[in-house]
Amino acid sequence: MDDVIITKKERITVISINRPDVRNAINYKTSRLLQKAMEEFNFDSAQHVAIITGTDGNFSAGADLSDAKKMSEEVLNENGPMGFTRMIFQKPVIAAIEGYCVAGGLEMALAADIRIAEKNSKFGFLERRFGVPLIDGGTQRLPAIIGLGRALDMILTGKLISGEEAYGIGLVNYITDKGKTLEKAMEIGKLIDSFPWTTVINDRLSLIHGISESLKDGLRIEAELGKKTIDSGVVQNGAEKFLSGSGRHGTRE
Repeated sequence: MDDVIITKKERITVISINRPDVRNAINYKTSRLLQKAMEEFNFDSAQHVAIITGTDGNFSAGADLSDAKKMSEEVLNENGPMGFTRMIFQKPVIAAIEGYCVAGGLEMALAADIRIAEKNSKFGFLERRFGVPLIDGGTQRLPAIIGLGRALDMILTGKLISGEEAYGIGLVNYITDKGKTLEKAMEIGKLIDSFPWTTVINDRLSLIHGISESLKDGLRIEAELGKKTIDSGVVQNGAEKFLSGSGRHGTRE
């Protein structure tokens, strides 16, 4: 079986880590396969949303320490040791999480736009016990998502938290029963894909590129991308749809 399985369902790409005997830990080979899969999604105009998940009841236990030497050589890789955590995605990415999502696995999940987890999933930087540093974006993304205080607590103590606790602190966006995360991720992916795509992409890029800038520069980026959207004609089409009576009062049609 392949270490990474790619399935395309209409405009949604599902990328599954498939090393169940080691809780989907990532070795060098798997990291390169993940890099290739994510690059292909990024540049495939026919695919709009990616879902990253793991097989056999776990998301990922992080780096495979049996391949630590080879993985350590990838620390300065432009896409990150895990293969994709330093990429700037042009389209939405969703993480569908069951079981263990720890160490580098948690850092991979943090790279997604939206995280969906089962109630009994497990999150934590368990590499704290072995002296392995966070090098796939964890120190940068976690505080932006859950706040500085909570991020420091998780990073310094290496504590393990449940999916329900992760949901409570905002680390996870949606919580599901066991075995339902991929189904929920597909539902959210299809919802995102159903909206006028130019607006979805440009609003997302406005946030991604503007959040680290000053307010003045962020507003400029928002205005420039907003003008690009308006010039595409999508807003006029939406206005005509509204005036015809469609899509009012929160309805889809």
